[in-house]
Amino acid sequence: MNTAKLGGALLKAVSRSFYLSIRILPRDLKAPIGLAYLLARASDTIADTADAPESVRMRHLAAFGEVIRTGTTAGLMDLQREIHPPNPGERALISRLDDCLAWLAALGEFDRREIVSVMEKIIRGQTLDLQRFPKSAGVIALRTAAELDEYTYLVAGCVGEFWTRVCVHHLPRYAHAPESELCDLARNFGKGLQLVNILRDVPADRRAGRCYLPAEELAAADSTPGAPAREVFQRWHQRALDLLNDGRRYIATLRPARLRIACFLPWWLGMETLRLLQKRSPLETDEKIKVPRSTVRAALVRAPMIAISNAPLRV
Repeated sequence: MNTAKLGGALLKAVSRSFYLSIRILPRDLKAPIGLAYLLARASDTIADTADAPESVRMRHLAAFGEVIRTGTTAGLMDLQREIHPPNPGERALISRLDDCLAWLAALGEFDRREIVSVMEKIIRGQTLDLQRFPKSAGVIALRTAAELDEYTYLVAGCVGEFWTRVCVHHLPRYAHAPESELCDLARNFGKGLQLVNILRDVPADRRAGRCYLPAEELAAADSTPGAPAREVFQRWHQRALDLLNDGRRYIATLRPARLRIACFLPWWLGMETLRLLQKRSPLETDEKIKVPRSTVRAALVRAPMIAISNAPLRV
């Protein structure tokens, strides 16, 4: 099996922005980070396939976690038979999970252990999501800020930690800061990127009957999950900005040019998305707000500069 060809084709099919970062990674990092992304995207697909009942999705999430942990493929055929995502790239990914798992088994012990660990957290977050947002006639919100913080850690903050540990392992001169400090910054970086997605997706989540903005804060602002108050949205918008500022500090400590560029791309697109959300509030539209392709192209133009200077971070 040509894992590089498999990974490249699947990543391109299921990701627009992250694929850009993976392409420029050093060879030793492409396999563990690319495969971890594909497995996380597969579990996300299982959790989000709406034509499968919630009980079926939770069963397959648990089984998928066990497959990753143990290396057995029991239940994989049932998963592929019962999970039919509408996106063609995700369908291709689900159909090639056997190959992804063989790829995982072929990795070195350190990389395999880190992937298993991060996937346990991600699947835990996705399972909690299904449990906290059962199908309902109305819109359900997370109860507290702690639940939102937990969710952003489980599905994204832990990914920042994973990325950092793998990079430090393979690249001893990865950064000017110690690993413990890097992991703290990376955790917040990941949580910030996830929070940007949550804020951007308010209209879609509302239609799906869920609201990630905490019910306790909405009630204090005399608003509801179906019609969140602007002050609550702005508070979490500022929180996302603060977390991405830790992302800025993270990138500034890195040494390898390729890694600086790879981390800069999602950070820049996250910052641009926050700017866009300030100009056009998702509370006032049912359309999905996302940065245009011109912004992605602008990020690609700016990215090479970060290889030699922190100036692109001063925005």
